[in-house]
Amino acid sequence: MPVPGPGYSITVRVEAPPSAGAAGDLTSAVGRVGGVITAFDVVESHTDRVVVDITCNAMSANHARDISDTLGALPGVEVRKVSDRTFLMHLGGKIEVTAKVALRNRDDLSRAYTPGVARVCTAIAENPDDARRLTIKRNTVAVVTDGSAVLGLGNIGPAAALPVMEGKAALFKKFGSVDAWPVCLDTQDTEEIIRTVELIAPVYGGINLEDIAAPRCFEIEARLREKLDIPVFHDDQHGTAICVVAALRNALRVVGKDLSDCKVVVCGVGAAGSAIIRLLLQRHTGDKLGPADILAVDVDGIVHGARGDTDANLRWVATNTNRDGVSGRLHDALVGADVFIGVSAPNLFGAEQVATMAPDPVVFALANPDPEIDPLEAQRHAAVVATGRSDYPNQINNVLAFPGVFRGLLDAQAHTITDEMLLAAADAIADVVDGERLNASFIVPSVFDAAVAPAVADAVRKAATATA
Repeated sequence: MPVPGPGYSITVRVEAPPSAGAAGDLTSAVGRVGGVITAFDVVESHTDRVVVDITCNAMSANHARDISDTLGALPGVEVRKVSDRTFLMHLGGKIEVTAKVALRNRDDLSRAYTPGVARVCTAIAENPDDARRLTIKRNTVAVVTDGSAVLGLGNIGPAAALPVMEGKAALFKKFGSVDAWPVCLDTQDTEEIIRTVELIAPVYGGINLEDIAAPRCFEIEARLREKLDIPVFHDDQHGTAICVVAALRNALRVVGKDLSDCKVVVCGVGAAGSAIIRLLLQRHTGDKLGPADILAVDVDGIVHGARGDTDANLRWVATNTNRDGVSGRLHDALVGADVFIGVSAPNLFGAEQVATMAPDPVVFALANPDPEIDPLEAQRHAAVVATGRSDYPNQINNVLAFPGVFRGLLDAQAHTITDEMLLAAADAIADVVDGERLNASFIVPSVFDAAVAPAVADAVRKAATATA
């Protein structure tokens, strides 16, 4: 069941009688309908009335209306205005461009613009690599989307996807000091996307592909990596894979298991699931590579070669997983499994299926906003449970990865990105949680842990330099 949260935070301005019990009546009314008050501020006070701003968290837009209606129904109370704090945050957008240099006089202008800028242009024309040193290319990433697979919303198009890309750019700046800019393309044609990104690439030091539907996202990324001399990183694939591999390393430390001995079930074989499988297969445990076995599961059941899938991604998955060629549904795959990783759909199984897994199972139910299994149900039998949500322990969130990954790539002036860099990033995230803090409820650091991005950046930079 959903709980009130800041995503549906409202401020209700009400006018009420100046009685001694007015404040109590107002707060009680909010509580009766399930709202959670986070602030109560008197805006005006008069002999015959008071004006109060009540800020509270709700569960949904309808719940927010219920709260304001309940307040308005109190005797002598008038609701003047209801402000949705999420929409207020987005007014005019969440990012801006500011100049890094002072433009105080003619001398400054002559160096930053004409005529002085011509000397810098000439230098870059003579040596194109100087663009990384003398322009924003040194620290700038394009956040590219077609709006076809926005998390939890689906194919909503480029304009509707823009607030998500703005948020992504803000996170890049906050956590990685990377200047990122949304590039929302009004096309879902693979060739047009590839060509457009190729044409704008001279401005950027890296490309972050975002919310592009599978299977097109695989081809777009692969071909752009071939064409461009800057790193191309599809966050829905590789950001997720990095964070999952990091969390799994620590979860297995908690339960005392080696990855090479584990049967892993990955539910969801789109962009995220496929990338998780690929990166797990590259993970060394001593002299062993990858888990003991991986079973991939999609809407048609366990992936195996005899299914006859025509999708190239599924054919690759079938070839590289399911050692014994088993078939069946998700519930069948879970029997005897050490690890479940879900990047699929809500409410697919319950505690009774977790009970069929191996002793001390690890359950990563990452579908958002509603996971594959209720975390409280999973905890009845699982030793470690993680979700993609912020209201449960062990939130696996891509913001742990992408700011530091691009910080490291830009610092190294990297031209590509490799599995070695992705694994270095995963290890860096895992290592932030030292042995003294590691436990079943704390396998990944907080997204606000200031140590994460620098650690990831340093690891990626070193890996990039070693492979240059």
